[in-house]
Amino acid sequence: MSKQLMSRLLGMFRSRTQVGVDKSGNRYFTRVEEVDGFMKEKRWVQFKGSDQDPTTVPVEWICWLNGQRRKAPTPEELADLEARRESVKQNIELLKKKEEEEKRTGVRPLKTVGKSESPNLKSFMQQFPDSSLDHRKGHDEVSRSKDATNTEDSTIDTERSSEPTGTGATFKPGAWQPPT
Repeated sequence: MSKQLMSRLLGMFRSRTQVGVDKSGNRYFTRVEEVDGFMKEKRWVQFKGSDQDPTTVPVEWICWLNGQRRKAPTPEELADLEARRESVKQNIELLKKKEEEEKRTGVRPLKTVGKSESPNLKSFMQQFPDSSLDHRKGHDEVSRSKDATNTEDSTIDTERSSEPTGTGATFKPGAWQPPT
């Protein structure tokens, strides 16, 4: 490529293009320029007036300036987001008023989470494989077979189990140690 053609192309790319304006009057620009032999897009903001306060830049424009989004935010998108933010502010105000009313009257509504009936522990326990529970026998039968007088089997069971055993009558806090 000749130098003349290269300088013409660079001159074309050096011209800035305004891509948008925010509600504060800040203007946003882009330009493509060569950096280390690569064409790279540069993005910047020109603040309205002499007050260059970066806190006036909306989040959507910050994301565009930092390259976190390819396209600049559209006026429609900004209007939708502003309406959503206003709706959230109104909901916050309603919740604050409701909370103040509850504090003033001392009456708080009863909040229930989930089902009102107790959980089904049997189906819950079936999710977990347990070496001490034989699924062909019931839980009570397994417990009875552990209490059996066959000392050889009970010794093997206690060696394999990493869970503490006992009825609680001989419980000593901090005494149980996991097998190594």
